[in-house]
Amino acid sequence: MHQIWHWKNLNIAWYVDGVNNNTSPIAILLIHGFGACKEHWRYNQKAISHLAPTYSIDLCGFGNSSQPRSALSYEAKVPGSFNYSFDNWSQQIIDFCNEIIQKPVILIGNSIGGVIALNASERISKKCIGVILIDCAQRTMDDKRLIEQSILMRFLRPLIKTIVRQRLLSSTLFKNAAQPAFIEKILKIAYPSRSNVNKELVDLLYRPTQRKGASEAFRGFINLFDDHLAPDLLRNIRLPVYLIWGEKDPWEPIQEAREWFHTFKCIKSLDVISNSGHCPHDEMPEKVNPILEKIIQEAM
Repeated sequence: MHQIWHWKNLNIAWYVDGVNNNTSPIAILLIHGFGACKEHWRYNQKAISHLAPTYSIDLCGFGNSSQPRSALSYEAKVPGSFNYSFDNWSQQIIDFCNEIIQKPVILIGNSIGGVIALNASERISKKCIGVILIDCAQRTMDDKRLIEQSILMRFLRPLIKTIVRQRLLSSTLFKNAAQPAFIEKILKIAYPSRSNVNKELVDLLYRPTQRKGASEAFRGFINLFDDHLAPDLLRNIRLPVYLIWGEKDPWEPIQEAREWFHTFKCIKSLDVISNSGHCPHDEMPEKVNPILEKIIQEAM
C-alpha cells in the first residue's frame, strides 16, 4: 500500500515504514534510480526502519507517481507538462521533506537518485544531516564530459541530440525496451551475480512502463545532455557523504568512485560490495543493510 501526496498538480506516491518510531530525532528517505520505483528498496526499507521512520518515494514519471508529458528545456511549456530534470526532481524531494517528513533527514539515493539527493541535500529547510550514495550516476554522456568521449562520438553528438528529441523515436525505443524479457536481460547485466533477479523484480519494474505516460519520463531522461554532475555538487557540499558501490558495476565504474573518495573532503567512507553491480542494495542486501545501519547510527 502507498500514500499519495499532491505536489504541483501531480500525484506523488510514497510509502513509510517505522511510523511507530516517533521518538527518533531523524528520518530516512530512499530515492530510486532511473526506471525504478520505491519498491526497488524492497529488501532495505523495513530492515533499517527500526532506526528511524524510513520513507520511499516514486519520482515524478516513475512507479505510481504521475507521468506528465515531457517538456524539454528548449520547448514551449504546455499545461500539465513537466521538465524532467535534476533540479525539478530535487525540488520534489525538498518539498516532500519539508511538507511530509518534517524532520532532519538522511537521504539515500541509487544511481540518478544519488545526484538528486546531493542536489537537494543542502536546500532542505528542516535540515539534511547526511547523504548516502549507492552507485551514484556518473553521467559520462553529459556535454560537460564530452572531451572524454571519442572523436566520433563528439562529431555525432549534434545528430544524436536531434534524433532523440523526436517523440516518435523515443516512444518506439521505449516500447521495445518496456518488455519483461528485455527488462530481465538488462537486470542480468546490472546484477552480475544474478542474485535476486526474480519475477517480483521484473514485475515491479515492468508494471509502471505500461501506464499511459510512461514513455514521457524516458524521453525527458534521454535528453538530459547538460545537467548536474556529481563531482560539481560534491565540490561544494558541506554535509557528510558516504559511498556504497558495487565492485562490478557495468555502468558506473568503481575507479571513479575511488577518485571521488580521495578528492572530496565531504566523503567520509567508501564501502565496496564485492561481486555486485549497479544496485547492490537489491542484489546483496545482506551486505548493504549492515553498512546502512552503521552509517545511520553514527549520523544519529
